[in-house]
Amino acid sequence: MIFAWAAILAVALFPLFELLRRLLGRRGIAAAVLIVVACLAIVIAPLAAILFSFADGTRALLTGLKEGTVVLPSAPQSIRAWPYVGERAFEIWNYAIANFTVMLKQFQEPIKAAAGVILERTAALGGGVLSFIASVLLCGCFLVARQQLVMSVNLVVARIAGNRGTDFVRLASMTVRNVSRGIIGIALLQTLLCGLIFFLFDVPAKGALTFVVFVFCIIQIGPGIVLLPLVIWAWFTWPFPDALLFTLLAVPVTVLDNILKPILISRGLSTPMPLILLGVIGGALAHGLVGLFLGPVVLGVFYDLFVAWTSPTLPAGDNSPETSQEVAVS
Repeated sequence: MIFAWAAILAVALFPLFELLRRLLGRRGIAAAVLIVVACLAIVIAPLAAILFSFADGTRALLTGLKEGTVVLPSAPQSIRAWPYVGERAFEIWNYAIANFTVMLKQFQEPIKAAAGVILERTAALGGGVLSFIASVLLCGCFLVARQQLVMSVNLVVARIAGNRGTDFVRLASMTVRNVSRGIIGIALLQTLLCGLIFFLFDVPAKGALTFVVFVFCIIQIGPGIVLLPLVIWAWFTWPFPDALLFTLLAVPVTVLDNILKPILISRGLSTPMPLILLGVIGGALAHGLVGLFLGPVVLGVFYDLFVAWTSPTLPAGDNSPETSQEVAVS
């Protein structure tokens, strides 16, 4: 797993590595060190902070359940001023809270068990962070030894696929880069924006909610499943200007991936966009985060093989003008 992640990161970050190497006077080691340090600072530190915040929130919930101090806020009096439905909404809210509190007391033990499982999974994710750190360090080594590695990969693939081997390597590298931009990049962007919104509006359990947003963005569900309940909650509990501003900020973040993802993922690829997304979702379900990249790569290569089989005169990977201009790693 560490080796696979390191290879994916090396392919995805190679354009940035080349840019830094040119700026640093062709010093590849210095460029690789900068990339490794940047990855650790930008990705690992916030993720670790989110995990610790998530664990602290879960511990606080367990303590509250044990001591019986977990309560939900009663309906604000301002709801009664709503035309037509205000009084009824006020009664329903308070009735639901009263029954929910009773239910919470009845199911304290299952909730505690579920929270314990969440803490265990959080600890496992912490182990995943350590694995990712090792992958980033190995990625730096791959970038330094890029020329020897590329020659070896091309020789092996040429033995297997003949003259089309280089095209398949190019297709795989382009797919990994595009998926990293379109899936991971947009997920990080949406998570960052959601975390900033939660911080500005002092949303409770902001760390845990930010982590949940990141997970949903990675598995292609999107942040809407988290933001929509928060928007509804904001309209019920916050003053009108705050709720309106929160909604105006949440809606663009929710639809951001629908605008940018098709552009970034399909750029320069001959593989159809629906096929790439199918590979992303299927790969993630089958093999987790690594499957995000392996799924579209496998489907893309098989699609290219199918095109080459049905059109023998058309070289694989040459279905779009930009494909032939991309180089896997040089």
